[in-house]
Amino acid sequence: MCGIVGYIGKQQAAEIILEGLEKLEYRGYDSAGMAVYDGEKVNIAKAMGRLQVLKEVTHGGATVPGHLGIGHTRWATHGEPSDVNAHPHTNKNGTIAVVHNGIIENYISLKKKLKNKGYTFKSETDTEVIPQLLDYYYNGNPLETISKVIQRIEGSYSLGIIFADHPDEIYAARKSSPLIVAKNDEGCFIASDATALLRYTRNVYYIGEEEIAVLKADDVHFYDSDAEEIEKPVTEIKWDANAAEKGGYEYFMLKEIYEEPKTVRDTLNPRIRDNKVVIDELNMTDDEIKAIGKIHIVACGSAYHTGVTARYVLEGMARIPVEVDIASEFRYRDPLLDPSDLVIVISQSGETADTKAAVEEAHRKGCQVLAIVNVVGSSIAREADKVMYTWAGPEISVATTKAYSAQLIALYLIALKFASARGTISDDQLASYIHDLRKLPQQIELLLGEKEKIQKFANRYTAAKDVFFIGRGIDYAISLEGSLKLKEISYVHSEAYAAGELKHGTISLIEEGTLVVALVTQKDLYDKTISNIREVKARGAFVMAVTNVDNPDIEKVADYSVYIPETDQFFTNSLAVIPLQLFGYYVSLGKGFDVDHPRNLAKSVTVE
Repeated sequence: MCGIVGYIGKQQAAEIILEGLEKLEYRGYDSAGMAVYDGEKVNIAKAMGRLQVLKEVTHGGATVPGHLGIGHTRWATHGEPSDVNAHPHTNKNGTIAVVHNGIIENYISLKKKLKNKGYTFKSETDTEVIPQLLDYYYNGNPLETISKVIQRIEGSYSLGIIFADHPDEIYAARKSSPLIVAKNDEGCFIASDATALLRYTRNVYYIGEEEIAVLKADDVHFYDSDAEEIEKPVTEIKWDANAAEKGGYEYFMLKEIYEEPKTVRDTLNPRIRDNKVVIDELNMTDDEIKAIGKIHIVACGSAYHTGVTARYVLEGMARIPVEVDIASEFRYRDPLLDPSDLVIVISQSGETADTKAAVEEAHRKGCQVLAIVNVVGSSIAREADKVMYTWAGPEISVATTKAYSAQLIALYLIALKFASARGTISDDQLASYIHDLRKLPQQIELLLGEKEKIQKFANRYTAAKDVFFIGRGIDYAISLEGSLKLKEISYVHSEAYAAGELKHGTISLIEEGTLVVALVTQKDLYDKTISNIREVKARGAFVMAVTNVDNPDIEKVADYSVYIPETDQFFTNSLAVIPLQLFGYYVSLGKGFDVDHPRNLAKSVTVE
């Protein structure tokens, strides 16, 4: 959930580390630090707060010279944000320094053992047991020592490690937490995310589960957990480096909202050929698709919301039963899975810990797993049986926008492919659906052209205390995402409800002036949702409605209306979510918050 950058080579390490950590700020953090070897000793610099504080403390890295170092931005899990709890952590003599992403689940028992051996601890973190354990087992051979230690720690970790008496090497290891290695003519690097390294190289190595990397200034070697050397393929990162920059926008979030039309095109166009849906990466015959007994969609956060939409679309088009699970609950309810079931997991980063655990659960029960992910070579992509990439490019803002839109498109395509294979839609229906999908990018652009209207409305509600989103069917799924966007970046209490549930308790919360955002895009449900709007209006609510262009009657009941272009009812989420993303953005902006870095949140949730 935080960032790691390490460097060994010809350049000053601190400058490269600080620059790399800056690229990873979007991941969320509350403190930062680095360890640099200056030729005689390992120097540590740490600071609570934004990375800028660490830059100022070290004068841009000038006070920690050296050509070998590791850096870290921490998101607190064990122990409050503080200089002491910030990484790196060291052994008692300061000769071993460690940065760590993840959680060591058995740290309490390890800490007790080490205390009994005379070791003392300065911090409240789980991480500090690692350098102490390395110290305890150290035999002069770092590789053998690390191999012994990772076999004794439980949980998730990506590690960057330096040993003072091996000043020409950096060590890295990982389990269930992302870490990559790269090299160029100037040196070798480790990082949590490729965005930290795009300036230097596009060729990276992905470290596998419980594997170790040894980096020198001009080479890198990989080993398994038994310290046996292994070979690694190089993966080329094909993102445009400029995609990881703001490009003149004030915030990444707005830039990424404006990239949604391109993202939809890039995800859609290569998979439509001769007016048919062709998803080569599925590698499934029509008979195999017909044999699917049930689909389980598993995801977290916004990705879960795309799954809720997909349930309506898949069941409606392909007539396959679909269950949708929050990934953090999936394995703990001991789900009833049959080998004929298909499990679809969705994750932007491909590193989401709970979603990764769902892949393992599905495999334990004999199911095939299809992953919809954005990051090539990510853990979930490697572990799933089939992978469908969304090709959204790097998404930097913590609040997802374009990745959400790309996931919707991927799920629409899967629904159409399955429906066509199972014969539940005709060729004419398929052609009509494809026609509507192809129009979506231009229609999103039209909605973006009206952003000033959303901005003016949002400015009226920057002081809102409670906002409720309501809808029926797919509109309920849209409500879930609209509510999340508002609460996560503007800190306004917001809830989404299936509109029919209002009378079962929630309507008691509606009072004079309460803002209710009503989604009304499902034509068969217009009358029922309008009835719900009247219910909240009667109790003093102010209603913003998001509806179709052919529903002007909404103005008779709603106080403010936003219209989306005409499309098939299965695809309305792709359009209706745009004004809701903009609404959340402008409320946050109006309240003066850092839109890209909402408090307490991280971009990639790599721990449970």
